[in-house]
Amino acid sequence: EHAAVIVGGGPPGLMLAGELALADVDVALVERRADRELEGSRAGGLLPRTTEVLDQRGIAERFVSRGRKHHAALFGGAFLDTSDLPSRHNYWLGLWQQQVEEILADWVGGFPITFYRGREAAGFAQDDAGVDVTLADGALLRAGYLVGCDGGRSLVRKAAGIAFPGWDPDISYLIFEAEMADEPVPGVRHAGKGICALGRLEDGKRLRGVVTEQRLKHGDPELAELQGALIAAYGTDYGVGDVSWLSRFTDAARQAETYRKGRVLLAGDAAHIHSPAGGQGLNIGIQDAVNLGWKLAQVVKGISPESLLDTYHDERHPVAARVLQNTLAFTALGRGDDRTKALRLMMAGVMQLDEPRRWYTAMMSGLDVRYTLGDEHPLLGRRMPDLDLVADGGAARVFSFLHDAKPLFLNLGEPMAVVRAWADRVKLVDARYDGPWELPVLGIVAAPTAVLIRPDAYVAWVGEDSDAGLEEALATWFGPPSRGH
Repeated sequence: EHAAVIVGGGPPGLMLAGELALADVDVALVERRADRELEGSRAGGLLPRTTEVLDQRGIAERFVSRGRKHHAALFGGAFLDTSDLPSRHNYWLGLWQQQVEEILADWVGGFPITFYRGREAAGFAQDDAGVDVTLADGALLRAGYLVGCDGGRSLVRKAAGIAFPGWDPDISYLIFEAEMADEPVPGVRHAGKGICALGRLEDGKRLRGVVTEQRLKHGDPELAELQGALIAAYGTDYGVGDVSWLSRFTDAARQAETYRKGRVLLAGDAAHIHSPAGGQGLNIGIQDAVNLGWKLAQVVKGISPESLLDTYHDERHPVAARVLQNTLAFTALGRGDDRTKALRLMMAGVMQLDEPRRWYTAMMSGLDVRYTLGDEHPLLGRRMPDLDLVADGGAARVFSFLHDAKPLFLNLGEPMAVVRAWADRVKLVDARYDGPWELPVLGIVAAPTAVLIRPDAYVAWVGEDSDAGLEEALATWFGPPSRGH
C-alpha cells in the first residue's frame, strides 16, 4: 500500500515523486524501463520558468552546470533576445532529456521512494477509499491516489475513461541519430510541408536530424523511409547509416478533457500532446508536477479537502491549451512555400520590436503564467520574483526558502498576527527588500508589504499595509488554522 502511486518515470513522474517525498508522503513510482537508459537523446532544452522551478528546490545548478545557455528565443528562424527577462535564469538551457532524467533520478534517489522498475501498469479500479493498480506481472498495488505520467498513449488516461479531444495529425516527421558517409548541410531549412534540420551531436561524429515526410504516415519507421524523406528534402540521403535511433512523431494536438477523475490524476504528456515545436512539452510537464505535488500532499495528509485537487485542473489546463495553440501556429509557419515564407519574414520582423518581443519571450519562457486568483494586485496568481532579501541579519534569496516545498509567508513590513495560527505548516520570514519589483511584460509593479507564497512559488495573497483577506487565503490553500487558535 502507498499513499500515492505514479505510473511513468519520465521527467514529470520523477519531479512529482520528489515533490511528494519532500512532503513526507509515501510514494511509489512504476516504470516499465528496467534502467534509466532512453532510446535517443529525445527532447532538448529547459525553459527559464522550468529552471526557476528547479532553483526553488535547490537543484538548478545540477542542470545548469551540464547545459549550455542561450539568451535567445527562436521565432520563424529569427533569434529574439531574452537577456532582459526579469529572471536569474533568463536563458534557454540546452540539455537533452536523457541528461534531465539522469539528474532528476539522482535527486529523487535520495528520498525514501519505492521504485517498481521493469514493471508495467495493466489497469486499475478505484473506489471511495483508494485505487487498486494491477501490474502486467499480476502484482497488485493499493494507492490512495494514482497519477498517470505515462505519456501520450497513457494507459491511465484511457482506463479512466478521460476523453482526449483535439486536432488530428496533418504532418509526420522522422527524428533520428545516425552516421552519414557524406558531409551534410547543417542547420534548419523549410522544405515542403515543414521544417528539416541536421546537426552534429556532442561527440562530433554522429548526427541528429529531423525531416518532414511528404505525406502523413503512422507507425514505426524503417531506414528506407528515412532515406526517402532525406532525398525529398535535400536531394540526397548523405549515405545515412548505422542508425541508433529512428522515431516518428506528428503535429497532433490533444488535451485531456479533465486532469482529474476521482482519485486518478494526469500530468505531462498523459494530459497533453502536441508538436515539439518550441520545446515546451517536457517543460510544462515538470511544471504540472510542481503544481500538483503540494496539493496532493496536503490532501493525502488530511490538511486540505479533496476539492483542492480541482484547482490543479483549473490552473494547468489553460496553460497547456495555450501551448497547443502555439504549436499549431508554429507548424503553419514552418511550411516551405513562398507565401508562408513571406508571412514568416513579416512576423519575424514584428517580433523584433521591443513590445512584441517581450510579450513573446515571456510567454515562451513560461514566466508570464498567471493563475486566476484575483486582480487586487499584479503579483496575485503570478510566480514570485526571486528577490535578494535581507533576512535574519543576512542575505538570502526568496527561492532559498522554498527548497523544502513548504508555503512561505514573507513579511516586509509590520508583523501580522493572524498568520501565526498556521505556523505549523507555513514558514514565516521577516525580511527587508529595497529594490524594484519587476514582472515579465508588466515591468515595475507596486511593492507590497507582505506576500503569501505557495510551495510552487505562485503568490496566493498580497498585503499592502493590511491583513485583509489573509485569513481566507491561508485557509483556502493551506487548510484550517491549528487547534488552539
